[in-house]
Amino acid sequence: MSQISTPSYKSKRDGARVLSGLALLVAGLCALPMIAVLLAALSGGTDTVQHLAQTVLGGYARTTLALVLMVAFGTFVIGVGAAWLVTMTRFPGARFFEIALVLPLAFPAYVLAYAYTHVLDHPGIVQTVLRDLTGWGPRDYWFPEIRSLGGAAAMLVLVLYPYVYLLARAAFLQQSGTTFLAARALGSSPWAAFFKVSLPLARPAIAGGVLLTVMETIADFGTVAYFGVQTFATGIYTSWFSMFDRVGAAQLALCLLSFALLLAMLERLQRGDAKYHDPARQAKPAPPLVLKGWRAWVATVLCAVPVMLGAILPIIVLFSMGLGSEQNLLSTRYLGFIQNSATLASVAAVVTVCAAISVGFLQRIRGDRMAQGAAYVARLGYAVPGGVIAVGLLVPFAAFDNALDAWMRATFDVSTGLLVTGSIWLLVIAYMVRFLAAALGAYEGGQAMVHVNMDSASRSLGQGPVGTLRRVHLPILAPSLLTALLIVFVDVMKELPATLIMRPFNFDTLAVQAFRLASDERLEGAAVPSLVIVAMGLLPVILICRQVGRNR
Repeated sequence: MSQISTPSYKSKRDGARVLSGLALLVAGLCALPMIAVLLAALSGGTDTVQHLAQTVLGGYARTTLALVLMVAFGTFVIGVGAAWLVTMTRFPGARFFEIALVLPLAFPAYVLAYAYTHVLDHPGIVQTVLRDLTGWGPRDYWFPEIRSLGGAAAMLVLVLYPYVYLLARAAFLQQSGTTFLAARALGSSPWAAFFKVSLPLARPAIAGGVLLTVMETIADFGTVAYFGVQTFATGIYTSWFSMFDRVGAAQLALCLLSFALLLAMLERLQRGDAKYHDPARQAKPAPPLVLKGWRAWVATVLCAVPVMLGAILPIIVLFSMGLGSEQNLLSTRYLGFIQNSATLASVAAVVTVCAAISVGFLQRIRGDRMAQGAAYVARLGYAVPGGVIAVGLLVPFAAFDNALDAWMRATFDVSTGLLVTGSIWLLVIAYMVRFLAAALGAYEGGQAMVHVNMDSASRSLGQGPVGTLRRVHLPILAPSLLTALLIVFVDVMKELPATLIMRPFNFDTLAVQAFRLASDERLEGAAVPSLVIVAMGLLPVILICRQVGRNR
């Protein structure tokens, strides 16, 4: 009789140690930028802090706070309002808008900024037609300035409201109709019942979505830099590259990091404490309110406006701009941009998903404080802006490269140069730190489908942790892992500040090319790489739309 070979106890123990080592390495890399920024900022002394406080710090703080408040308010109004209309009412086009309202998520905010500047700026088609029809001169009328704080807030609202919309709609779908119907029976109108019942019950999900938009806002660089809005994100880039003030950049990064971590803490607290118990959870949902007459058409227009402004109009404008440009998408130069972007995004997606697997699986098989701590640190990256991560990685690795080069020169009279700093791998690490939380969320969502009894059965058959992961978990989690790969791939394609700061010499991506052309006021040329970025961004959005359809 043939005997089934089982892994030895030593190999099982070694497998668990490898997983633990990988998870701790990932957590250490995620914590490194924050620690490095803190140490670099403290090493500068108080002179730099006083100079920043007397010059730019107050302006950066006021502008960043004003931008955050405007974006938070705008995404709340549009996201919650649209979610309630398509979930709780019926009007012409409601089923279409359930999906279409997610489409602006595929656009980076800086791409919308290029499109709307081309249309609304002084030489743009809108003001040109206005002057032709009225005969006015440039000083004879007032027109809203798109290159302003309000313009930057509008661009961010249009691309970030889907975060609030998706979470609010999911919360509305999960609510029982009993409480809503009870409010109606007590004399409340549908709108009053919404404000008194539906909105409070969905508050945790809505607050989480708004906080996500706020963290994306403070991390944005492309939009505010192009519009000339001075925030902490632009200040970090200016200090690092224009003024060559590494300490100043680190201290600005520490201010932004503190704000981001405060928001992450608030998000965790509200998610953990704001819980509601619905004893009628199994009851049927409330019957949708059928809108008729002018109310129905008002609802249609309200849902159509963000889709039109956030997706359809920008695509039309970018396509028309691209046709009039001299950029050849099939040229060797542009094929190089596409190859660089695809290579970075592919490598970063694979590395990030592997890191998420190591952290998530260790948390499942151990669940002790070390595993929980590693998972918590790994999730902090989504709250850290790309510019902060870039500064936090360049400072320690540049010091390492310089120390190694000095030692090699003194010992062997050989210069090693910059081995790590300015390499693709350091940029990949920055992407991993920034987007690990997204991959970890997708992985843990799929992991919930793997019953704990499967782990017990695998152990009873002689499999260790690595064997259980390879033979049981990964085949079941294949769809979730594919989703995580696509999400990270597209996030890396759109990412700008870390790429601008950390990219290797003469290694440009589509995002960098679009930003460079737009900075030179060559907006028609910037439309070509922007369209490619948007096309790549539609992949995960299609997956999200399919998920929204299933939840219906």
